[in-house]
Formats: sequence, C-alpha cells, structure tokens
Amino acid sequence: MVEQFQDPVLNSLIQTALKENKDILIAAARIEEYLGRYRTTRGDLFPRASGEAGAARQRITQDNYAPWPEGISPTFSTYQASLSANWEIDLWGKYRRATEAARADLMSKEENRNAVLLSLMAAVANTYIDLRSLDRQLEIAKDTLKTREASLELFRLRFTAGVVSELEVSQIKSEYEAARAAIPQIEKSIAQDENAINFLLGRNPGPVARGKNMEELVPPAVPAGLPSELLARRPDIRQAEQDLIAANARISVAKAAYFPSISLTGMLGTSSTDLSGLFATPSRTWNFGGSVTAPIFTAGRIAGQVAAAEAMEKQALLQYRQTIQTAFREVEDALAEQNKTREIQSAQAKQVEALLTYKNLAVMRYENGYSNYLEVLDSERNLFNVQLAYTQTRAALFRALVNLYKALGTGWDVAGKD
Repeated sequence: MVEQFQDPVLNSLIQTALKENKDILIAAARIEEYLGRYRTTRGDLFPRASGEAGAARQRITQDNYAPWPEGISPTFSTYQASLSANWEIDLWGKYRRATEAARADLMSKEENRNAVLLSLMAAVANTYIDLRSLDRQLEIAKDTLKTREASLELFRLRFTAGVVSELEVSQIKSEYEAARAAIPQIEKSIAQDENAINFLLGRNPGPVARGKNMEELVPPAVPAGLPSELLARRPDIRQAEQDLIAANARISVAKAAYFPSISLTGMLGTSSTDLSGLFATPSRTWNFGGSVTAPIFTAGRIAGQVAAAEAMEKQALLQYRQTIQTAFREVEDALAEQNKTREIQSAQAKQVEALLTYKNLAVMRYENGYSNYLEVLDSERNLFNVQLAYTQTRAALFRALVNLYKALGTGWDVAGKD
C-alpha cells in the first residue's frame, strides 16, 4: 500500500506491526480456534472407532454352592480386548451442511484477520503521516520563534534608545509568546503520536524512527474510473459473504432434525480368564446392529430451531447488503476527500507564496518608512498560520489516499499489484 509513498522507514514500521501487533496475533489465534472447530465438525462425517482392553481379578462367593466343587478356585482373573465402531449415516446432509457452515466460519475468521491487517496498515501509515506533519509544524514554529526572538531583541534595543515605543515592543512580544506557546503543544502531539505508533507495533513507548519529510513524500496519482469490481477484494465484504454461507447451511442442519437418523454399530473383541488364551478362537466375541431414531413429539423444538436458523440467515443477508453499501459510501467519501484536498493544497501553496511576497514587501515598506511594524507583524502572523495549515492539508491528502486504499480493500491497481 504505502510503498507508493516511497519511504523505507514507513514500510519497515508497517512490516514490524504486521508481525508484532497484538490484534493481529489475536486474530491469528482465533483462526486456529475455528480451524479446530472445523476439524471437529468434519469428523462427524466419518465412522468413529475405539479400542478397549482390560484385566480384572475377582472372587465369587461360595455360599451359593454346597458343596463347592473340588479343584475350582473361587478366585480368578478375566482379560478382555475389543474394537468397537459406530457411524451415523448422513442421509439428509446434516453433517455435510454443518461441515460447510464450519468451513465458512473458518473463512470468515480468515477474512476478519485480513480486515485487521488492512486496518492496522492504515493506522500505522496515518499516524506516521501525522507524526511527520507535526515534525514539519515544529520546524516552522521554531523558525518563526527565532525570527520573532531576533525582532524582539532588536526592538528592545531600539526602545532603550528611544527610537520605538513600548507599544510596538509589546506587540512583538505578544507574537513571540504566541509562537513559543505553539511549540510545547506540537511537541505534546508528537509524543502522543510516537506512543500510538509504538502501541500499534506492539512495543513500549519510545522514540520512533523518521524517514522522508512531508515535502519528500510522494502522493501517488489515482486513476479515474475505478471499477466497482475492486470492492470484491474488501475483507469485510468477503467476511459477510462467508457469514451468509454459514447461516444458509445451518438452515439445512436444523431441518435435518425432522428426519430419522440411522446409526450402525459394531464390536469385535475377545474375552478370557486366561491371558494366554485371550486371542484364541473360542475367546472371540462380536456383535453388530443398527438403529433408527425419529422425532415424534418435540413440542415445537425443531420448528423453533429452524425458525431461528432462518432468522439468522436473514440477518446475515441484510448485513451482507449493508456491508456492500457501506463500501460504496466509503469509496466515494475517500475519492471526494482526496480530490478536494488536492485542490485545497494547491490553493494553500499559492497562498504561502503570496504571503511570502507580502512579508518581504512589508519589511521593505517598514525599513523605508512607509508603514509601521504592525504591517510586518500581520504578514508574519498570516504566513505562520498558513504554513501550518498547508502542512496539515498535505498530511490530510496522504491520509485520504490511505483511506481510499483501505476503502478499496487492497488499493486501486486493477491487477492487484499495488
């Protein structure tokens, strides 16, 4: 995404965030959870087999036998081993549709992870852009402060010499203090942005590396006539689609409860009182059979489950439609934002040039005695404010481009190679 901004430091920060951010790690763990659920559900499609082995030592009472047969001990051992299996035949597709729903749930969580990835990249990029904007604003404020400090010292000397009035000194001091007050405010915002970036990177608070400044960052061009098919790459739309598939499959699972379930069971084993004869032919045991279970009276339980599943499918469908509508709105908003912000930036750039000229002329007029210093102060104040506004607008343009990339899912390259 932001590789188009051509800032290696920003690219490195995003790569670190994709590896260390806690939300990403949580989303990955959630995928593992739903993979386990899918495997569990899929296992119902196949027969289940289990083995059992055991040994016991026991003594029976002699009171029931009079007399007790000679040569037979009332104490003896028993040994047994068996293999059993059971399988419910999926005639009505209950387990097949449940497996389909579980797979859709898994794919939904994968798309949720992709959405988290996309949001994380956008958050890191936007915060970094804000940080570089604040860095530039801090430079402007410090340069302005130095200029006003020099003017203040000069006018204090002139006031001491009786050349200027105290009124003029007070006016210059006011502008000086305004620039000085702006610096800690900007520095506070810089510290907060650094903390925000470190949090996104899964780190503790600390300094953040800097790359290109605001003027060096390159805003990529956005082609006209972006196809609506790009929205199909949005993770939230794909996630809503998978949720709809899962909800639809669960209707069939609920309806399958109306029909009989057929199960087959079987057991093959051996049992003996002598361990050496445990696997001899006379010790073998086996059985097999089948059962049919059909609902007769459930007091509306099955009908309620079907109604609930159908209602959930309806919710998923509406959510899917709403997600698509939201996607179209976000793309249109982002397009309008970046288009209009470019226009604002162009106008402000010309305004900065005009104010630089105004300031130079005001200084010349003052030095030649054609105006008082108020005109110079006014030009400096306006230039300072517009320089800050221009820097903020340039940052807003980059944020708009990042938001457009996010709104489109993976950017505006039709081939998906941006």
